[in-house]
Amino acid sequence: MAQDAAGALSRIRVLDLSRVLAGPWATQILGDLGADVIKIERPEAGDDTRGWGPPWMPDEQGRESRVAAYYLCANRNKRSVTVDMASPEGQDLIRQLARQSDVLVENFKAGGLARYGLDYDSLKAINPRLVYCSITGFGQTGPYAARAGYDFLVQGLGGLMSVTGRPDDQPGGGPMKVGVALTDILTGLYAANAIQAALAAREHTGLGQHVDMALLDVQVACLANQAMNYLATGNSPGRLGNAHPSIVPYQDFPTADGYMILAIGNDGQFARFCEEAGRADLAADARFATNRARVEHRDALIPILRHLTTARTTAQWIDALESRAVPCGPINAVGQVFQDPQVQARGLRIDMRHPEAGSVPLVASPIRLSDTPVNYRRPPPALGEHTAQVLEEVLGLTPQAIETLRGQGTV
Repeated sequence: MAQDAAGALSRIRVLDLSRVLAGPWATQILGDLGADVIKIERPEAGDDTRGWGPPWMPDEQGRESRVAAYYLCANRNKRSVTVDMASPEGQDLIRQLARQSDVLVENFKAGGLARYGLDYDSLKAINPRLVYCSITGFGQTGPYAARAGYDFLVQGLGGLMSVTGRPDDQPGGGPMKVGVALTDILTGLYAANAIQAALAAREHTGLGQHVDMALLDVQVACLANQAMNYLATGNSPGRLGNAHPSIVPYQDFPTADGYMILAIGNDGQFARFCEEAGRADLAADARFATNRARVEHRDALIPILRHLTTARTTAQWIDALESRAVPCGPINAVGQVFQDPQVQARGLRIDMRHPEAGSVPLVASPIRLSDTPVNYRRPPPALGEHTAQVLEEVLGLTPQAIETLRGQGTV
């Protein structure tokens, strides 16, 4: 797409003071939708994830660059500006940028930006239309507000690890975190939604507002049916490995050459599976005829099914069951995911030219808009790549003034 193609948020400027994952994930979404995202970073160091390697991206000669793969995952469609926030001059630059912005996103500790004069109340006074999103571990209120919050800690505290992993009485049993920083990702998604809601409200009120996003709040909200299972019964759900607390069979099963997933959601699907497996009698058995009965008699049914599924390979089962409209699938390694024909057809890998690493592969946005599609305008930027451009374009500073700031170590 052309670099100047308008996106859904093309008239929105976002000042991004966040780093690591939850905040950058939110601002990447906004950038993908067309917003002009200005990423403020520490001179010389930058976002913490710039140093989170290996792995490092190889350059076009195959040599190891100093571009961390982690950093690349959340910083597309942004402009990098280095500013020393600890200096009065740096604080003043950020205030000037905030005056010219629609949105500010930060993930400092609660109250941490007040000493710089960059908190919501201070910036609201100079830009009442500013939507100011704070992302913290525990929110702006409550007894934990002052604590630092990390995804892993919140997965534990927020209950996700209590329902993830195998039961204690099974080999390998015990609590387990999810394989990606899911709480950070979900918080970024909620934050991007909340910011757009605040922008929509501003169309009517003319005023911005403070968006208070907490990893713990998001994690509890995303317990979904497991939270409701507890609220409905008073009993905390436990770990079931890959099984489902309310649907059977809905888990992994061994095959002749590996594993497959059966995701049977109704009694008709179960009956068709049993017919294909040569055990139609199971669907007629009162213990297994309905999902409710199958949940109650899970321990009797699952060993029978695990024996049946070892009779064929994963591919044979998938071919047979898909023809009978029985939901099933493989358990792919990440490398296999990007070789999958559906993933390729949907264009979920893109390639962009990075100023240091050359052509780099990235994961595409999953958002599909018919009239204002996602626009991949900029690769994740090099540290400070756009400092002079932004200060001149947005604040009207002259090249001489920018050089003076560089000489002072402000930018």
